[in-house]
Amino acid sequence: MIEIGAALTEVVLQNGAVEESPFLTDYGAAAIAVGLAALASGYAERGIGAAAVGAVAEDRDMLIPGIILTVLPETLVIFALLIVILAL
Repeated sequence: MIEIGAALTEVVLQNGAVEESPFLTDYGAAAIAVGLAALASGYAERGIGAAAVGAVAEDRDMLIPGIILTVLPETLVIFALLIVILAL
């Protein structure tokens, strides 16, 4: 079991000489990061949007807080894009 762990550590950390390009480039990692942030944002907005519509149906004064809370998860994607632009 320890031998497998040592071999796996060498592969993951690429301690040996790497002769070919890595499996995932910087641009690929950035695309995955932004895509997962967008997916999580959409998942969060699904529940928040349903709750906001229910709150607005009961009380018209909840419209502005409902809109703000619905848009708030989108900041995840904006921050992810900003970090990717600054990192690359």
